Amino acid sequence: MTSVVFASKRCNTLLSSVALTCLFWPAESWSQAARPSQTLDPVVVQPTATPTRARRATSGNATRAARSRQQRNTAANTGAPVATPTGPVFAAPTLNLTGTTSTGSRLGLTRLQTPASVEVISAETMAERGQQNVVDAVTQNATGFTAIGEPGNGGIAFSTRGFAGSGSVTSLSDGTRLYVGSGTVNFPFDTWTAEKIEVLRGPASVMYGEGAIGGAINVISKLPLWVPRNQAEISLDSNMTRRIALDSGGPVSKDVAYRIAVTGNASDGWVDRDNTSNIALHAAVQIKQTEDITWTLSTDYGDRHPSKYFGTPLINGKLDETLRFRNFNVNDSSIRYQDSWNQVKTEWQVTDAITIRNTLYYLNSQRRWKDAEVYTFNPATGLVDRSDYIIIKHDQQQIGDRMDASFRGHIFGMANEFVAGFDVNHIDFKHTNNSPYGGSSSVNPYNLDPGLFNSPDPTRPGFSSVTNQYAVFAENRLSVTDQLSLISGIRQDEPTVNRTDLVNPANSYSRNYSATSWRAGAVFTPIQNLAFYGQYSTAADSVGGLITASNANAKFELSTGKQVEVGVKQSFWGGRGEWTLAGYEIVKNNLLARDLNNPALVVQVGQQSSRGIEASLGLVLDYGWRIDTNTAFLRAKYDDFVQSAGGVAVNYAGNVPINVPQNVSNIWATWAFAPNWSANAGVQIVGKTFGDSANTQEVPGYTVVNAGMQWKPDVNTTVSLRVWNIFDKVYATSVYSDNQWLLGMPRTAQLAVNVKF
Repeated sequence: MTSVVFASKRCNTLLSSVALTCLFWPAESWSQAARPSQTLDPVVVQPTATPTRARRATSGNATRAARSRQQRNTAANTGAPVATPTGPVFAAPTLNLTGTTSTGSRLGLTRLQTPASVEVISAETMAERGQQNVVDAVTQNATGFTAIGEPGNGGIAFSTRGFAGSGSVTSLSDGTRLYVGSGTVNFPFDTWTAEKIEVLRGPASVMYGEGAIGGAINVISKLPLWVPRNQAEISLDSNMTRRIALDSGGPVSKDVAYRIAVTGNASDGWVDRDNTSNIALHAAVQIKQTEDITWTLSTDYGDRHPSKYFGTPLINGKLDETLRFRNFNVNDSSIRYQDSWNQVKTEWQVTDAITIRNTLYYLNSQRRWKDAEVYTFNPATGLVDRSDYIIIKHDQQQIGDRMDASFRGHIFGMANEFVAGFDVNHIDFKHTNNSPYGGSSSVNPYNLDPGLFNSPDPTRPGFSSVTNQYAVFAENRLSVTDQLSLISGIRQDEPTVNRTDLVNPANSYSRNYSATSWRAGAVFTPIQNLAFYGQYSTAADSVGGLITASNANAKFELSTGKQVEVGVKQSFWGGRGEWTLAGYEIVKNNLLARDLNNPALVVQVGQQSSRGIEASLGLVLDYGWRIDTNTAFLRAKYDDFVQSAGGVAVNYAGNVPINVPQNVSNIWATWAFAPNWSANAGVQIVGKTFGDSANTQEVPGYTVVNAGMQWKPDVNTTVSLRVWNIFDKVYATSVYSDNQWLLGMPRTAQLAVNVKF
């Protein structure tokens, strides 16, 4: 089975150094036979009975027919085996190097052809391992990722390659960045509506703009189906989490298909007084206007009442495990997120060599908090002092459009793929709060009376902002020889922020930013399915969040970063084995720091860096065994970072950044030990972190073991029993505020039944 590579996007003439990429000759006679021989075949662990036909040389009809067949046969496209009466469905190795991705490149390259570290986590893998939210799917599968468990910020913040938080690790939905207020990322959150999650490690600004020095996580929604398929799932766990989900798709007519995926859950929570509930809905319709033009209309809705647990205070600087299940929030605390996300996508296959795509979207987000969030043990009284009685409301609307055009042709006889386009969006944001967040109380940690929310500060509109952002981008792949290809890209971002301070109008401001991000890389394939690569890339991060930056932070420039990465990837053993190895160094400049001579003065001179090695291995073995493992070792540090300690400027150069582990590993093993039976176990190993810039507060590393078993009484039914944290490890995922740790979930068992019909 041969693969068809679809390139993306339009020409960006911003830089003369990439002018050569704009010189292409559309190849109307382009054919598979004319494609460069280094194009790699996708891995098919269990091939389908009918091979995909070769592309017709003089017409786009065969190409479009092949694409329709790919949409109707996702198992063949992803390399996942098909269910049989004699055994359960097992996902292919999670690496899937020869499958195409859209996150690491807009050119439709395979992971072997991309000079970067990209991973794909399939829906089959997430379902098999019981990963029902994005945080678990990413941290338990992707190389080098850990979560920063901040419930108040939606719980979707990550750390990778030495950089932490939503300002440095971007979250995306279907390739679109959803800008968020105050670092709050909460959508999308449920994996039931996702076809896959793609993860790009390292600077991603050339793809997605500022705010992606560490990496990017792209949740890709389920597509409409051209073959009818329905499934439903129910589950119950030992925290009394009740979950029900439905997924239905199929053709309405020969030119119209649909997909609806909906899930809801309610839970008593694993700490006291922490009832939660979540609803996620994804609906999409695909319309084939002609053989050349396809429309996809989709809507997503999320309504969350997430956990109101903000951590456990340390007692005399140590964790008291008897307080593990204690919720120190007030009794009437509440958090709610409501997100509505609508998209209209158009794809026009102009010729065999030219494709135009457009995505028009609208996001409406409403977020509400009412909490007491900071808890500190007072050794003089033996009580826990609570502060930061917070009421915050976010009202946000984002509308945008992204268009690109891709071209395939030749330059001086060498195959060339080129894409260019633009990305524009408009964001209205309003922030209401009860600043300065007064209110306090003291409670007995061992005989807790939670009390009610009580703040002396009135709730009123704080500020509003209007952000207009325009970006143009381009990317090119030149096949110099059958073994060597050169990949380059560039993006120019021009955001403008107008902030109106509704409390103190003097703090209002208008600010224009500008950022140029680019990358250049090479991929050398000496033999089929073995690729060596190198890449140099740049990126930019905002200081304090683009749409919510204060008047003081708005005066500073964007932070900038650069990365050098080299690596090797290989698919071997007929696609049953894959491995990757990468080494990198990232330097981030223009951090905010205190002036050594005047600690009251903030200057933009800081620097942070990291260097590391990452490796992954996937194997499908005999006797029903499959192994997936990855590991990351890094040295992250402040190179120049000055803070004020007791009124004195202290340089923390050489220290490890907050919430950044120096080693992270994941190991998964699956064994089909009998017909219709399988078992799996996963080990998550996370090194120690620090809760302060001075590195005086050390948070121990941890090892968590998860396990599960699946039984298929028939080909359409799967019964799963899963146990998370099987040894009931007490551990902290991150530090929330000074001596306040967020603890991980205790041992939890779940029973689930999935039925296809």
